[in-house]
Amino acid sequence: MIMDFELLYWHWIVAGIALMLAEIFIGSFFIFWFGSAAVVTGLIVALIPSLSAVLQVIAWGVLSIGLAVAWFKYLKPLSNDRTKAGLSKEALVGEIGQIINAPNGDSKGLIRFPAPLLGNDEWLIISEDSLVIGDRVSVIDLSGNALIVKKT
Repeated sequence: MIMDFELLYWHWIVAGIALMLAEIFIGSFFIFWFGSAAVVTGLIVALIPSLSAVLQVIAWGVLSIGLAVAWFKYLKPLSNDRTKAGLSKEALVGEIGQIINAPNGDSKGLIRFPAPLLGNDEWLIISEDSLVIGDRVSVIDLSGNALIVKKT
């Protein structure tokens, strides 16, 4: 005996929540969007109960792709780590920039490079030289998140 199976709104919601919970164990933050799309599809089916199973699956697929694309194109770039930890020293040493805020006593100064280095065109600096705004300096080393510079 064959039973007819009908997709109901709560099937989508339960499946969506299960996919979002599975994300806890996988950690890719990709399956989450399929689960979110399933929950939204469940809400659509709750509003339009006569929606055929084929249209429900199509709606879920379109929503899944749309949410995944939106994540990778718009939201994920906003979450990039902009700290300076673990930077490649070789990418910075030898670069020349201009002082825009001179170091004074214990306070660090600020340098601007003509083109961004490792995603940033302004960096904190430390120097033993006496520097004034407008001086050109060369990076000789790193100290934490600050660059050690000398006057060129």
